[in-house]
Amino acid sequence: MAHTGVLRPGFIQLRVLNMPAALEHYIKRIGLHQVTEGADGRVYLKSADEFDHHSFILRRADQPGIDLMAFKVARDADLDSFEKRIVDYGYPVDRVPAGEQPGIGRRIGWTLPSGHRIELFAHADRSDPKPVTHNPDVWVHEPHGMRARRFDHALLYGPDIEKNLDFFTKVLDFSCAERVDLPDGLLAIWLTAGMKAHDIAFVKHPEPGKFHHAAFELENWNDIGHAADILTRYDISIDIGPTRHGITRGQTIYFFDPSGNRNEVFAGGYTYYPDQPTRTWDETQVGKGIFYYERTLNAAFLSVVT
Repeated sequence: MAHTGVLRPGFIQLRVLNMPAALEHYIKRIGLHQVTEGADGRVYLKSADEFDHHSFILRRADQPGIDLMAFKVARDADLDSFEKRIVDYGYPVDRVPAGEQPGIGRRIGWTLPSGHRIELFAHADRSDPKPVTHNPDVWVHEPHGMRARRFDHALLYGPDIEKNLDFFTKVLDFSCAERVDLPDGLLAIWLTAGMKAHDIAFVKHPEPGKFHHAAFELENWNDIGHAADILTRYDISIDIGPTRHGITRGQTIYFFDPSGNRNEVFAGGYTYYPDQPTRTWDETQVGKGIFYYERTLNAAFLSVVT
């Protein structure tokens, strides 16, 4: 992974319609742990194997979707240097004081042309359950549900993703690992801050600020199968899978939380290095790129967003 600048995804905040149902889904089925509930009702979650205070936030609202996604940077001073770069690029930046979320230091935030709010932060407290660092076992808290190991990435839908590509690569020093080009222009991009196949992705869509999915990393293909058993046992709405992507090469299932927000469990994927060229797909093979085994796209995957 990266060792300077933007390190990795930090946390994502989603809107849910029914908090008890959402907590049952994300804790009992996905396998996260509840860290705390804020005075404003937001609930903070993480996997047992994540070091930072939280990685997943749920906010009760009348409409599902995404509020924001935040990335962690290496040092507090990086927030000042990135703020200058973002402002010089032309985007207004606002500052969020430390403590606005429990356990998280000061943040900076801005809105992309696609309509999505992105934030950066440097400091996060540790919270229970804490991973052990001295003579660590594979796990301390026995994994439950789908055994999610971390919040891995998000896919967001909105307009002007060409501008997002330019901004992420020129200002935040991301790399574009893969892209889909259609005869009438760019359709989708997969961006990485380090050595994963992607940390965030965007698909062109006329409505701004739309959310496609948040993904949780599982250990291997066997865990994808175990997740499929859970989805069937509890009658959770499945979009597609188990299957595999051509793009990123990850193994996957897509499904929906009780509010209609799409989730993904994801395993595998290639290792990316910044000296590698961008892998490019065109309209003749885009179905195979998204769903490698089926070699075609399903209507819900393209059209259902929150």
